[in-house]
Amino acid sequence: MRLDKYLKVSRLIKRRTLAKEVAEASRVLVNSKEAKPSKELKVGDLITIEFGNKIVTVRVMSLEASTKKALATSMYEFVSEEKKI
Repeated sequence: MRLDKYLKVSRLIKRRTLAKEVAEASRVLVNSKEAKPSKELKVGDLITIEFGNKIVTVRVMSLEASTKKALATSMYEFVSEEKKI
């Protein structure tokens, strides 16, 4: 599954166009490497997202084409969340 679609389906980022823009701005890393929106993800990949004042790292647990809001958090596991100085 593409990175931008995964971020949207898992609800880490609300809209796919926003997920695409964030990735194009080099604010998303997959396995510690800059990732383009078209990067294909696999189960077990680590995604690091730089939001305004925090950095969140999650591990991909499943790749669902679509999911209900209540089940979206089961697609990933939080690894770390740190405040940006």
